[in-house]
Amino acid sequence: MHLENRTFDELQVGDSAELKRLCTFDDLLIFANVSGNHNPMHIVDPDGPGPREPVAPSMFIGSLVSAVLGNILPGAGTLYRRQLLDFSDRAHAGDELLSRVRVTGKNEAEGTVTLATEVRRVADDVVIMRGEAVVEAPREKLSYDDEDLPGLLVQRHRHFEALMQLAEDLPPLPMAVVVPEEEKALGGALLAAQRGLIEPVLIGARAKIEALAEAGGCDLSGIEILDEPDHAAAARRGVALVREGRAGGLMKGHLHTDVLLRAAMDRDRGLRAGRRLTHVFVMDVPGLSHPLLVTDAAINISPDLSCKMDIVQNAIEVARAIGIDPPRVAVLSSVETVNPALPSSLDAALLSKMADRGQITGGYVEGPLAMDNAVDMGAARTKGLGESQVAGRAEVLVAPNLDAGNMIAKQLTFIAHAEAAGVVAGATAPIVLTSRADDETARLASCAVAALHHRWLEGGSD
Repeated sequence: MHLENRTFDELQVGDSAELKRLCTFDDLLIFANVSGNHNPMHIVDPDGPGPREPVAPSMFIGSLVSAVLGNILPGAGTLYRRQLLDFSDRAHAGDELLSRVRVTGKNEAEGTVTLATEVRRVADDVVIMRGEAVVEAPREKLSYDDEDLPGLLVQRHRHFEALMQLAEDLPPLPMAVVVPEEEKALGGALLAAQRGLIEPVLIGARAKIEALAEAGGCDLSGIEILDEPDHAAAARRGVALVREGRAGGLMKGHLHTDVLLRAAMDRDRGLRAGRRLTHVFVMDVPGLSHPLLVTDAAINISPDLSCKMDIVQNAIEVARAIGIDPPRVAVLSSVETVNPALPSSLDAALLSKMADRGQITGGYVEGPLAMDNAVDMGAARTKGLGESQVAGRAEVLVAPNLDAGNMIAKQLTFIAHAEAAGVVAGATAPIVLTSRADDETARLASCAVAALHHRWLEGGSD
């Protein structure tokens, strides 16, 4: 947008200007970070002491006036001398606000201009703030194009907050926690229990678990502990609890993943349900308007077409379990066209056709798609895919192999600052594979996904 300032000589008493601004939750979080004012009255935190609808900080309201002064009237070159603020009402996230200034006087000797200032709530025309500004007006004429500032992404994991709220509305999921003999493994299970997500049964060396709890100040009152020092035996015991109906899910503690999965995949005493066990990451990516599922990044190294059918179907069911229904599934390759020399593109095309023929159900499946045109609508339209149900708006990304899937998930985590929850699907009950790198949010979200997936397995689509 082309902008031109008003010099001191051009300004006349009675001149006015105004700007409208929608106050958002992210505005308040950014202001809290920039200003250092972390008053819970102004920050969204459903579990904290602040209100559900946070109040906009008064100085944020005041800053809206400076936007009019610096951009329009007088505009570029304006410097503050003084600002009086009188607040008569409050604004909240979601309110559209109108900030207005009007010239009331000029001081030739000082080169200053006095302006009446106000901010109103547009919906009901209520005055939020009135005041007076004294500024040094520019003497030099400036004309410029208003170039976009670099964008900001708020690192706020709202999708996980919503998932945990959904899961907290369910009865706690009885969870067999296998070998919680490490601080994060035990602490994550106990925290999930405190949040009402799970009802843990701890399986491992009792002495180690109790010593760890005592050292960390954790209360084990009312929590069942099954003493089993051997990791493989503990894994089998956890699986047995699920088979007996005493647990609705399995959670990895401080043991090797293959030890736990070996027990879960045992043909006679495991948790097989007719499909391959596959891992699904559920990721909360800042700036993305929906959760993003990535599969398979943890179990199946080089899946063939038959395995990929199960990977896709399992991912669809996890997506539907957490409320994405029907999910849009992009089967990834390095290109969006079928290339006989590129096996991943052939598999993607076949999976897409299988979905068309009803061999894969419950979601839109399309491939091959490259990463850019799977998630970005601009890239999809550039490639002529704008009419696709999936391209540009994928909610599930199916990687061609474990290497690619793992790289996607870790790039999103460590570069895009995503949080990653995970669950193993395809078994008779959800299996949570936690990592030592997982923080509290990831562990809680994994338990939430497991609880929601368990409900899906119990009730299907009903």
